[in-house]
Amino acid sequence: MDKDFPVSPRLSNVDLAPDKEQKWGWYSIFAFWMSDIHSVGGYVFAASLFALGLNGIQVFISLLVGIMIVMVFANLMGRPGQQSGAPFPVVARMAFGVFGANVPAVIRGLIAVVWYGIQTFLASSSFIILLLYFFPSLASLRETSFIGLSYLGWIGFMSMWVLQAVVFMFGMDMIRKVIDWSGPAIYIAMFALCCYMINQAGWDNIQFSLGDKELSGSDAILQMVIASALVAGYFAGPTLNFSDFSRYCGSYKKLKLGNWLGLPLNFIVFSAFSVIIVSASMPVFGEMITDPVETVRRLDSGLITVLGALTFIFATVGINIVANFVAPAFDFSNVSPQKINFKLGGFIAAIGSVVLTPWNLFNNPQVIHYTVDVLGAMIGPLYGIIIVDYYIIKRRQMDIPSLYTESKQGLYWYKNGINMKSIYALVASGLIAIVATFMIPGLANYALFIGGGSAAVFYRYLMQTQIATQTVYNPATPVK
Repeated sequence: MDKDFPVSPRLSNVDLAPDKEQKWGWYSIFAFWMSDIHSVGGYVFAASLFALGLNGIQVFISLLVGIMIVMVFANLMGRPGQQSGAPFPVVARMAFGVFGANVPAVIRGLIAVVWYGIQTFLASSSFIILLLYFFPSLASLRETSFIGLSYLGWIGFMSMWVLQAVVFMFGMDMIRKVIDWSGPAIYIAMFALCCYMINQAGWDNIQFSLGDKELSGSDAILQMVIASALVAGYFAGPTLNFSDFSRYCGSYKKLKLGNWLGLPLNFIVFSAFSVIIVSASMPVFGEMITDPVETVRRLDSGLITVLGALTFIFATVGINIVANFVAPAFDFSNVSPQKINFKLGGFIAAIGSVVLTPWNLFNNPQVIHYTVDVLGAMIGPLYGIIIVDYYIIKRRQMDIPSLYTESKQGLYWYKNGINMKSIYALVASGLIAIVATFMIPGLANYALFIGGGSAAVFYRYLMQTQIATQTVYNPATPVK
């Protein structure tokens, strides 16, 4: 096939073009997952599974099964990015068309903006603890508020907002450096906090059945299945756009090793720390505390309080940049590459996160529940379509120049740059997932799999006449 396609300025810029160096090794991928897992949300999530009525062994089996599913998805979604050096919205052009890919990009970007604001708000809570520790007089600023947030809250929120923006402004190399050291640093702090809590509680006083009741038999198995599905759903966002990071990895072998260390191994260890700390809060404080920020705030030791607050600040900043800043930066850049570069795309997301007033969303769980669930119901179908397209329809073969051209001879032009068959599959399976989420009791936890499975079937059926390209991608082939 002729590879001399003209590169369209409507489809490419320096950020969306394939990464030619691919300098990341297995450790950078491992550190990526550490940053993604080590967060206040990850801490609360791991501890919350014990409230399902499962004992310690049952929870860890559920965690292991769930995270193994996540690793499989990460390997599947990461391979096209590593192969091509292109980010997620560009990889999506294979299935959706060079312009149709804006649909999955915008869906992923909007979800990231919502969570970016919420995670920044959570990080500001830890920052406020530090402010009040060193400047107690600032507590008076809590008495006055503006659009639902106290003046002290605004100071904390905007401080974290600016900190993350500064890190992001230096680009992916700085982001890689941050995630390379932040993950291990958080482990050290978590280990110290864990030892401190065990010392305060006494090991014999720590109970690992955190729920009000303990299940067995078929009831336990059902809850274990739900727990595993919740784990997969928790990581659905960053795993979907994993190509945004796998594109920098030097080989698929290194990618899989980083995924193995960063997901099953790292997740289980971090979950163990989280569960021990939460369990120890019962004898130490007389009640179970699943919010690590609140745990740190109640500690008598000033040094532990400061270190703990710093830990959760860096943990939340890490996951926010990795999961909720980089994704919309590429996604929004993909919409108009010549007008929106990577940095501007990120700042659009950052500004949007303020406009959403995430503290009001966080304080109204019903609103955020419906908003995120509707968008989240569309993530499963995106998995199904992209995986079937790359592995079954295209048979892992990519024509890189076709990803960046408006030529009608390009493999991913389809009709007017949009593959309507993928759009039909997305809408149909998305509706099924939404119905399962909101109208059928008990199926909400499986919306990711219901949407993904139905989209895979619909898309494969609609594309059954598509002939797989035999063009083999050559990593040395430059994209003009």
